[in-house]
Amino acid sequence: MTKPIPSQTLRDRCLSHFQTLGIPISPEALDAAIGLAEKEHLPPLAFLDQVIGNQAAERRERSVARRCREAHFAEQKTLEAFDWKFNQQAIDRVQIEQLATCDFIRRHANLIFVGQSGVGKSHIVQAIGMRACALGHRVLYKTSAQLITELTASLADKTLPNRLRNYASPELLIIDEFGFDRIERTESPQSAHLLYKVITTRQKSSTALITNIDFDAWADYLNDGPLATAFLDRLVEGATILKIKGKSYRARKVKTDTPSSEQHPPS
Repeated sequence: MTKPIPSQTLRDRCLSHFQTLGIPISPEALDAAIGLAEKEHLPPLAFLDQVIGNQAAERRERSVARRCREAHFAEQKTLEAFDWKFNQQAIDRVQIEQLATCDFIRRHANLIFVGQSGVGKSHIVQAIGMRACALGHRVLYKTSAQLITELTASLADKTLPNRLRNYASPELLIIDEFGFDRIERTESPQSAHLLYKVITTRQKSSTALITNIDFDAWADYLNDGPLATAFLDRLVEGATILKIKGKSYRARKVKTDTPSSEQHPPS
């Protein structure tokens, strides 16, 4: 008959196992879990959950926080903080919540938001990006102007292949403010072709593009009709496209924040 191992020895062995595996459980935390298990007669799996559950949750939280930092969001937005009532007729909340499950990332599909400034496109797409980080996906957020500036610089110092690999790596690349970057495009004649290179490197990953110009104006915006057609073909095939026509949140906020004396100056 096998001789029982003393409880103190088992405890010390478990602490040694945790240390070997890199699981940060202190002797005090283990003792507390053992005490709770004995008091409440916990089954083995419930006891195991008590011992390592908190450490696993903390590690997941740290991983999510790291992915959010590495995404370089302009703002850390959430869908919970979005004002769904303001543009209720223009924005389908059910569809947005479905997109936030990030199934489109698993399918390597693209996401395109088209609409005038201030309707909430950037808030929504960054909130979806935050959800993606929480689900374990690697995300990178850039404005179109940032991309053009970085690509132009890498073209000059001959690091373009490395830069393109960096943009190809994330499972979701968010390109915001496409159509706002006229100064950067003027300073970089190759900008349209450089942006196209980014898109072509991401055929097995998802790209979310946010723009204030509709598709029929892309040829004029890019100053190249055939390139605009190729650009659209790469992005649009299999993509989810949302065209939002609504009121501007920013205009409402400016109006709300303006003192009444400024809105109605005394005669």
